[in-house]
Amino acid sequence: MDGAFLQTILLFDSTIRLATPLILAALAGLFAERSGIADIGLEGKMLGAAFAAAATAAVTGDAWLGLLSGILVGIAASLLHGFACITHNGNQIVSGVAINIVIAGLAPTLADAWFGQAGRTPSLSGSARFPSLELPFAEALAPLPILGPLYSVLISGHNILVYVAAFAVPLTWYVLYKTRFGLRLRAVGEHPEAVDTAGISVTWLRYQAMICTGALCGVAGTYLSTAHGAGFIRDMTAGKGFLALAALIFGKWRPVPALLACLLFAFADAVQVRLQGVDLPLIGRVPTQAIQALPYVLTVLLLAGFVGRAVAPRAIGRAYDKERTGV
Repeated sequence: MDGAFLQTILLFDSTIRLATPLILAALAGLFAERSGIADIGLEGKMLGAAFAAAATAAVTGDAWLGLLSGILVGIAASLLHGFACITHNGNQIVSGVAINIVIAGLAPTLADAWFGQAGRTPSLSGSARFPSLELPFAEALAPLPILGPLYSVLISGHNILVYVAAFAVPLTWYVLYKTRFGLRLRAVGEHPEAVDTAGISVTWLRYQAMICTGALCGVAGTYLSTAHGAGFIRDMTAGKGFLALAALIFGKWRPVPALLACLLFAFADAVQVRLQGVDLPLIGRVPTQAIQALPYVLTVLLLAGFVGRAVAPRAIGRAYDKERTGV
């Protein structure tokens, strides 16, 4: 097999792995923001889920129990955000920032108290991690030119949470655009007064959206600590929640464009890993810090005007008070 072709396949393979938590978090934000709840707390929810999953897997040796714990913690954090913003009409941005700050401090503190490893959980191995899965006929098809590497390297060989993220995109599209729940969810993010007038609970719809958000953030955080990584470390999300939110805006609050944005950001991340320590033609060796900033620079450039005007859901960030509106 041609070396350049193999390196390209490996680059795209890395892109898929790096995009998985971004895709899940972007879909999580999609449910929240389509319902009218601004959610910049995706980072904190992912981090809390990553810690819960890693801690549970370290104690029980079972990655699936870790996944369950991660989902429950993600949902709990989302419901806390909903309690502040939906029930008590609190400022949604302040609530999201508070969740990020609290979990960023609480998770490593608990890890240090429980495991005594300077804010980390023990390294995970064996059944405490999600293994890579070999799809049917991957080994048999590997020798074939072009199609063999595409299937055996790029499509096969990922852990189950990668395939969950891939499946979540069409499922989210179907839920949002082909079900009664999705129609109501989109409506409550645009005209909550009209939804309330139709006899549908705005509060319950938004809480349902927050549950979906928490579950997806839980899977994203679990992926980071028990599938892509081998345990929890301090600040391991490293801004991925904010990148996912940027991808959601870049994708104009739609599932498939958000997926493409996540892949673009992940591709830039995969490229920067390979460029570290490499002498570039006519430029020479670029400082590592400048290379590491590549995904974030790309995000700023795209959101600064290269993608056109993104129109958010009309009611996003606006608390709905039935008594105040008189509906």
